[in-house]
Amino acid sequence: MTTLTNLRLIDPESGEERLGGLTMADGMISALHEGIGKGVDCNGLCLAPGIIDIGVKVCEPGERHKESFGSAGQAAAAGGVTTIVTRPDTDPAIDSPETLEFVARRAREAAKVNVLPMAALTKGRAGQEMTEIGFLMDAGAVAFSDGDHVVANAKVLSRALTYAKARGALVIGHVQEPVLSDGAAATSGKFASLRGLPSVSPMAERMGLDRDVALLEMTGARYHVDQITTARALPALERAKANGLDITAGVSIHHLTLNELDVSNYRTFFKVKPPLRSEDDRLAVVEAVASGLIDVICSMHTPQDEESKRLPYEAAASGAVGLQTLLPAAMRLVHSGHLDLPGLWRALSLNPARRLGLSSGRLAVGAPADLVLFDPDAPFVLDRFSLLSKSRNTPFDEARMQGRVRATWVAGQQVHGAPL
Repeated sequence: MTTLTNLRLIDPESGEERLGGLTMADGMISALHEGIGKGVDCNGLCLAPGIIDIGVKVCEPGERHKESFGSAGQAAAAGGVTTIVTRPDTDPAIDSPETLEFVARRAREAAKVNVLPMAALTKGRAGQEMTEIGFLMDAGAVAFSDGDHVVANAKVLSRALTYAKARGALVIGHVQEPVLSDGAAATSGKFASLRGLPSVSPMAERMGLDRDVALLEMTGARYHVDQITTARALPALERAKANGLDITAGVSIHHLTLNELDVSNYRTFFKVKPPLRSEDDRLAVVEAVASGLIDVICSMHTPQDEESKRLPYEAAASGAVGLQTLLPAAMRLVHSGHLDLPGLWRALSLNPARRLGLSSGRLAVGAPADLVLFDPDAPFVLDRFSLLSKSRNTPFDEARMQGRVRATWVAGQQVHGAPL
């Protein structure tokens, strides 16, 4: 049994922040206390539910040199992430029960944190034939997605959504019109034109969302949009929710805190998918998170090795690591006044837990003791070589940041930080 006291308790369920303490025993939260009592004095640091990160790429099988379950687990724990929901866009794709069982076994052996695997929606993520959704659910898949491969064939997607509806499965989609988006390295506009970069209109996201919303209306499936990044897509998302469709949406921390101008002189660590948007889009999406229209903030952790990033911008691989930088980057939204801490943790922890049917994400008696202790104001300059991921392709290298994780617990066991 461990009791922590003199804490700022960040409670996303009630929307409150209060002074108090917490006791954990047998892997669960066993008691909450008001005021300052007896226990380990945490000197007014913040305690919140551990972050649940939907859409993390761990490169096993196939590209273990980029990221393994061991290194991803260490980075997650250091970033206050207690549950990672892994993507199926590996090599080969996680599209069979055998591959899924391999991934689950490797995660149990090597990762310090909870790992919940997604499986591919179509075989080989090719968009032609749906996977064995029932068998994959039995093997432990918590959701189905083809990652950033859009299922262009509406008939294939409608069949997959219909089957997913019958099984109660969650489908996660990447809403971009695939032909318009093909080969794009930037968002269309003055900046992309001046840099001579192949670009895509923000309308490609709106078009992709409109298509998928129509199929949801037809099938009634459970659906989560991995990333909404443009102002033009927000009214369509709002209408879909108002019409009672079972739809939620996420956004990556990079699209919430960076914009297209950060690419500057072709800085490939800022090349992500979809591309960084205008400042107007960024602010609109931040407001959508604050209002609850966008439900989830994620890292969209995508490791890439140096060789795939040290290329001309157009040819460089897309993606950035984010497990360890998610919390301090998200604190920018708090320090700028756009979100308070309970509201931020609603998007980082409570809403992901609810969408996945988990009992975590809450500071409540009987909830799992998956917790993060952090100092929201601690300043530092990020050195990418201090990151614990095997790949260090972060856009925040040498950035001034605030917010340090002091300790992380998974099921009541401390997995990061100096022993308390």
